[in-house]
Amino acid sequence: MGSIVEHALLPWAQRVRSQANLPVRLSWGDSATHSLALGDFSAPQVDVRVRDPAAFPLLINPGLDTLGEAYVEGLVDVEGPLTEVLSAAHQLAACAEPAKGLLGRIRRRFGHTRESDSESIRYHYDVSNAFYAQWLGESMVYSCAYFPDGNETLDVAQRLKIDHILRKIDLRPGQRLLDVGCGWGSLVLRAAERFGAQCLGVTLSQNQYDLAQERVQAAGLQDRVEIRLQDYRDVSDGPFDRITSVGMFEHVGLDQLVAYFTHVRQLLKPDGWVMNHGITSTDAFDGETRHGGGHFIDRYVFPRGELPHISTVLRTLQEGGLEAFDIENLRRHYQRTTQLWSEAFEAHSDKLRTLVDDKRWRIWRIYLAGCAWAFEHDEVALYQVLCRPAGQSCAGLPWSRQWMYRAP
Repeated sequence: MGSIVEHALLPWAQRVRSQANLPVRLSWGDSATHSLALGDFSAPQVDVRVRDPAAFPLLINPGLDTLGEAYVEGLVDVEGPLTEVLSAAHQLAACAEPAKGLLGRIRRRFGHTRESDSESIRYHYDVSNAFYAQWLGESMVYSCAYFPDGNETLDVAQRLKIDHILRKIDLRPGQRLLDVGCGWGSLVLRAAERFGAQCLGVTLSQNQYDLAQERVQAAGLQDRVEIRLQDYRDVSDGPFDRITSVGMFEHVGLDQLVAYFTHVRQLLKPDGWVMNHGITSTDAFDGETRHGGGHFIDRYVFPRGELPHISTVLRTLQEGGLEAFDIENLRRHYQRTTQLWSEAFEAHSDKLRTLVDDKRWRIWRIYLAGCAWAFEHDEVALYQVLCRPAGQSCAGLPWSRQWMYRAP
């Protein structure tokens, strides 16, 4: 195999060296005699070791989709800092196809039903609470943290994020709060304990529901916090003073966004506020995006996930009867969050490999590093959009943003 492969790869490797000069060594078979340097270096920063010939077509057209698939399926092993690996993949992709980004954009929409959405949530979140705890930290919060100074620890930044949201929605004691996609319950626990709210959290994940229930009981907050294993579309006991949706609407589907915002509006009091906190695509055409996270993300990480452009978010929420009156881009904060997740994953790698099979471990390892790269390079973003029912008098709006920075 060696001479045939080398003959086929040599022109490609020469083009990469001339265009990108990457600190990458590609090897196969007896690596002492079968290897190619993709740049000029004394020692490579990244070693890509081919374990199966089926990897070669994927490597010649690299990106998160192709390199991710080869790595997850065990066709290659990769050694070196994952940030360097992904940077190299991006540059290799640019050599092959300049318009191709890291996330390998796709242009299709998915059918979203209660059954398919529930199946997708279970696939992603019902891995193991112990698995998530190794890299999410004590907070067990799986969404963008908030770093006011940039040097906070992950657990501190996650608490500050929750407080930032709860201050931003101007949560008051005794108000009813609905948290759509409540995860392991951190936000509703904080809202009840620190802000005095009456809270309902809903999730489709059995694992999240079980742990959130345990945390509510351990905190002695059963009289103020209810957790339900329920689809948000089946919540019918409104109205609520405040509604939060944090890291959930990425699962809704582009064609369902208007219906999603309409239902949220129907659950909201006439003077209520809602916060939508979610990942958006920065790629758009014809005024809106039809891009998801790419083949790799859809196949291995978030089945049926779709990321709207911020323009689509604003249009669909207005069509759903809501008015956006405060918008904040936290892309830099999510880059830092995913970077810390990736670092924690690497630090606890040995333990994590005992909690899941090798394929799942590989999926999450490259996925978290890929997310950090994507947020760093503006391939995706994170917006908090604060809304209220449309058609209200502007007299009810604050004059400035000072209210969201005061101490609770």
